[in-house]
Amino acid sequence: MKSKIYLLILAGLLAAMLAGCGKGPLDPKNPITLTLWHTYDQQMKASMDDLIDEFNGTIGEREGIVIETGFVAVASDLHEKLLTAASGAPGSPKLPDIAVVYPRAAVTLAEKGLLLDLGEQFSETELSGYVPAFLEEGKMGGGILYILPIAKSTDVLYVNITIFDRLSKDMGVTLSQLATFEGILDAAEKYYAWTDAKTPDVPNDGKAFFYPDEPFNNAMIGFRQLGDDFVTDQALNLSSPVFQRIWDSYYPDAVKGYIAVFDKYANYLIQTGEIVCATSSSAGVTFYSDTVTYADNTKEEAVLAVLPYPVFEDGEKIAMQRGGGMCVFKSDTKKEYAASVFLKWLTELEQNLRFTSRTGYMPVTIAAFEDLMARDAASAANDNVGKLLKTVIDMQREYTFYVPPVFNGLEELQKRYKEDLLKTAGDSRREYLELLGAADPDAAYEAASRGAMERFASGGR
Repeated sequence: MKSKIYLLILAGLLAAMLAGCGKGPLDPKNPITLTLWHTYDQQMKASMDDLIDEFNGTIGEREGIVIETGFVAVASDLHEKLLTAASGAPGSPKLPDIAVVYPRAAVTLAEKGLLLDLGEQFSETELSGYVPAFLEEGKMGGGILYILPIAKSTDVLYVNITIFDRLSKDMGVTLSQLATFEGILDAAEKYYAWTDAKTPDVPNDGKAFFYPDEPFNNAMIGFRQLGDDFVTDQALNLSSPVFQRIWDSYYPDAVKGYIAVFDKYANYLIQTGEIVCATSSSAGVTFYSDTVTYADNTKEEAVLAVLPYPVFEDGEKIAMQRGGGMCVFKSDTKKEYAASVFLKWLTELEQNLRFTSRTGYMPVTIAAFEDLMARDAASAANDNVGKLLKTVIDMQREYTFYVPPVFNGLEELQKRYKEDLLKTAGDSRREYLELLGAADPDAAYEAASRGAMERFASGGR
């Protein structure tokens, strides 16, 4: 009798093991629901919604997982809501199971012990399939992987070829010289003179050629290209000799009118013909219009070129990486496992390419860069996204993607640097224009710029 009972128990255990084989700790008959908060809007929201529906109807149904979208907002609003939820204050919302989180918010969430170490759910073999630098950012300077990359952006150079070709024909400027910042500055000086000469009765009305969309990022990348760090010990390294080159790549030409002094996105200046080229985020490619509308309301076709991020002469090919990833909040074994199943599926080659290939974002796996993305880029070669994809494929092969530092206070440091730089350049520009009435350009610049870098560098950063 005892032997029969033993055999029945053994048979039951074996049946249970076989029934659950390959399905993890979940029960498809009693699915669990995971809440996802994210920042993806417009095209990317539709793509994410489609992918979630597909997951829920396939892998999710088999495994017993339902993904439900909760809060969707821009990064700053999502950041604030996550921190409010993490505070546990009365009336604060419940934290989601998964969220798109940028490093600046993840630092605080990790310090509170709320984020799962994703290395517990991903094997070394699985993680080796991701672009290493993208994974590195998710570790936030430590050894724990808190953020899994989902979609990344970098900075590229956008050029209005319609205007550039006219400059090239008249002044001999070549597209290839825009590969370096020094070449851009040379083209900017020639463009200002070329446009100024078109109205001989109105002196000093030449137009700006170039605009760096984010001066702080340009400085960080310029420092790394030249072998130094812009941010050290949570402060700006303005005493480095490299800073002189960064300063010289912006301030003099901004004062003289060759570079725009502006506080909005570069696409505004390109689509109004105020500049010819700009360094800006690859994620912004869909915001560039195929026409230019000038101040007098005349329009013309704008053919856009998308080139790799410029490099300082004698510098290394290094470019920024940007974009949040997804974090999993600590909960219980089943939810943490379920979240990892979804993230692994979402970043598989086919899904990740579908999510990124119609936008300015890059996929996050090596296979996606080397295989399907190349074919997607070729099939979309006649639009701006297709041009961008070809460029970022080349950059992934040739460039190192920079992992910026992460610490509380970096955002404020970035904000102050940009505000102070634009104010310094803008004030000097106005003084320079006033002095031109009574002095030649060289003397006017000397007077307007005297001591500007020293005052800027000693501004309390």
